[in-house]
Amino acid sequence: MLEIRKSSDRGYAHHGWLESHFSFSFAEYYDPQHMDFHSLRVINEDIIQPGMGFGTHPHQNMEIISYVISGALEHKDSMGGGSIIRSGDVQFMRAGTGIQHSEFNPSQTEPVHLLQIWVEPDTKDLKPVYDQKHFTKEQRTNTLCPIVSVNGKAVALSIHQDIDIYASLLEKQHIVSYAIAEGRHVWLQLLSGSLLVNDVRLDAGDALAISEELSVSVKAIEQAEFLLFDCV
Repeated sequence: MLEIRKSSDRGYAHHGWLESHFSFSFAEYYDPQHMDFHSLRVINEDIIQPGMGFGTHPHQNMEIISYVISGALEHKDSMGGGSIIRSGDVQFMRAGTGIQHSEFNPSQTEPVHLLQIWVEPDTKDLKPVYDQKHFTKEQRTNTLCPIVSVNGKAVALSIHQDIDIYASLLEKQHIVSYAIAEGRHVWLQLLSGSLLVNDVRLDAGDALAISEELSVSVKAIEQAEFLLFDCV
């Protein structure tokens, strides 16, 4: 079963300094037909203007991932952590029992374009954790590069939920395939370019929910960047 989630059907908010598209219900956007996808609770595509950002705010009992598409994002948290992440960097924060953090675009000239991803943890009230890793263009090109995993397999960041997240930069006409284990589900989020996914065309911002399929075949109609989520 394949269900397309068109970019234009997502929730949308524009606050001047922040432009957001919501794949699932979030903040002022509510859609009972799109609350989540299994343990995947939030995929927000954000563009933050230069010198702007989110002030210090709390999170609890959520696994939070930031994937930078372009630009830079500065992070500070109540654990004493602080860093600037850029394209190819993946940031992970386990909110657990509670954490305060801020996110800010440190550039005075360039916006930052990113995905904010929230995953429901399999265990509540865990000790908060911060981690990040860089995944080179070569690691992500024409393959499915694991960036987040329940066991931190390969080079992936470790998460407290049975979900695997892969990143790919697929050159024009290249194909990658992915076998789907029984009882698992796949969400594919296209960030740029155009794809043919099991004969379904996706354009930038589109997503495809895949269930009760044995595999997924992804072909780049034009150069594309996407994330693939495999969850129970």
